[in-house]
Amino acid sequence: MQYQAELTDEAATLLLAQKVAKYVMPGQTVFLHGGLGAGKTTFSRGLLNALGHTGTVKSPTYTLVEPYQLGALTVFHFDLYRVRDAEELEFMGIRDYFRHDTLCLIEWPEQGMGYLPVPDLDIHLVFESEHRRVTLSANTLAGSNIIKALLDDEK
Repeated sequence: MQYQAELTDEAATLLLAQKVAKYVMPGQTVFLHGGLGAGKTTFSRGLLNALGHTGTVKSPTYTLVEPYQLGALTVFHFDLYRVRDAEELEFMGIRDYFRHDTLCLIEWPEQGMGYLPVPDLDIHLVFESEHRRVTLSANTLAGSNIIKALLDDEK
């Protein structure tokens, strides 16, 4: 199942992230794909803000992961851009982050393939002339439920 949209500006990216935030749940994983500047961190910021985070959201390019405690939910925001060998993730205990009570947002997931779980959602952000196109693809029943809810919201 897929959901596609055109994102005309940053506000549109943040709005979509807010919509997705209504449906994500603990225990889920979201992969964010796209080139540099495609809007992965902007999307993450919008989602985190919609979940209740009020501070800044920075890309964890150097720290690899930033935790956000939002009430009972812990969100781990990963940026794997600088990972050169996916095995590094095993040494940092990556598997310990994927629990029933956490939500994991992962930018540049291709850098960690083989050490990451199947994501509930794959979000692809790409430039198309004056705007971005986003495609959300479900890989699990939970991901399909998110996309179905987004499509139902548009009716």
